[in-house]
Amino acid sequence: MTATLLPGAGTSAVGIDVGGTKIAAGVVGADGVIRHRLRTETPGDAAATARALLDVVRSLAAREDIGAVGIGVPGFVDRVAGEVLVAPNLAWPHEDVAALLHAETGLAAVLENDATAAAWGEYRFGAARGGGEVLMITVGTGIGGGLVVDGVPYRGARGMAGEIGHLRVVPDGLPCGCGSRGCWEVYASGSALARRAREEGLVGAGDPHPGRTVGAAVAAGDALALALVAELGDWLGQGLASLVNVLDPGLVLVGGGVADVGDVLLDPLRSSLSAHLSGGARAAPAVVRAELGNDAGLVGVADLARR
Repeated sequence: MTATLLPGAGTSAVGIDVGGTKIAAGVVGADGVIRHRLRTETPGDAAATARALLDVVRSLAAREDIGAVGIGVPGFVDRVAGEVLVAPNLAWPHEDVAALLHAETGLAAVLENDATAAAWGEYRFGAARGGGEVLMITVGTGIGGGLVVDGVPYRGARGMAGEIGHLRVVPDGLPCGCGSRGCWEVYASGSALARRAREEGLVGAGDPHPGRTVGAAVAAGDALALALVAELGDWLGQGLASLVNVLDPGLVLVGGGVADVGDVLLDPLRSSLSAHLSGGARAAPAVVRAELGNDAGLVGVADLARR
């Protein structure tokens, strides 16, 4: 089974990747190439966010004929209702934004979880091209997940599959932004790495860019920074072992800003994954770094909008 192309799907589409601090958008061709880009700050209130998205679409549509719009959002996306139910750190409008964009522009519009969109981008144009069952995790402020099965993004009954960052790995553990405690992303995300770096004195309490500080220390070979990244890799491997036991993917992709450190993170992740797989009865899937970087979600959601 494969995703069905819409009539006129050879035309370009707008992909929009909505983050907590920025909105990245672009006109994407059927070949996955981004031809025009636009970036703006994410507003701090819901009404302004809706206006910003509409402005982005109108601005890009003025540069090239487009056939559809895809919006990728971090959070629990209910595709049936066209709503974002929970989006930590994001002031999201309490309305069907895809329907709003369609009504204002006449363009077909879809709403998608950003990690699902990124997984699809990598499956179509990146590190998972031609793959079978693909699991992607994005390690940034939190942890996102996307799954492609039989050539189709797996979304679940209501479109909310893939929220792997909220697996509970520590009963009654540290509080998470989702309202629960002990979630995987509390221990294995960029935010977790920043917290541990502050606890260990590698990053000052007032450092506005702890990730950059840790990254620079890793590049310089700082022993503490390397140890903290290895610790993060171990947490990631533990959580991935549970997912691999359930999903049995053929390939695991690791993306997001934290993955920029490369094998310094991936090597301990792979070791931890192998060590924690159930009973040693199965071989670990290949774990590779995603190729498209920050463009994966933008490219993926544009391609999905054409389908």
